[in-house]
Amino acid sequence: MRVLALTVVALGLGCRGGDGGGQPGAGEGGETAFQPPVATNAETPIAYPAALFADGIEGTVVLRLFVDESGNVVPDSTVIAEGSGYPALDSAALAGVPQLRFAPARREGTPVATTVLQPVQFRLPDGGGSERE
Repeated sequence: MRVLALTVVALGLGCRGGDGGGQPGAGEGGETAFQPPVATNAETPIAYPAALFADGIEGTVVLRLFVDESGNVVPDSTVIAEGSGYPALDSAALAGVPQLRFAPARREGTPVATTVLQPVQFRLPDGGGSERE
C-alpha cells in the first residue's frame, strides 16, 4: 500500500460583505472576530498522481476557493492561484475539490461566506522527491 503525504490547510482571506476587512481580531469577550473555514475531511480526497509519486515528484498547488456560509465550496468558484509546475499535480488538486468539506468561516460567531486560499502539498513519505518552485 502506498502512503500519501498530502497536507490540506485552509487560510482565510476575508469575508464577502460586512466591513470587507476579513482580518482576524479580538471581539468582545475574547472571541475572534473572524475565523476562517476549517477543512473537516477525516482523510484528504485529493489523490497523488501515481506516475508522479513513482518518479518522486513533489509540489504545492494553491487553490482559491469560495466557501459559502454552510461550508460548501461553491461550484465553479475554484481556480489555481499558484500552480505547482506540474500539470498533473494541478489537475489532481482540482479534481479533489468537490469532495472537500469545511466547517464554515465565522464572523463574531455567525457563519459567513468567504474566499480562501487552499494549499495542497504533494509530499513523499521520505521527503526525498524533487519539487519545482
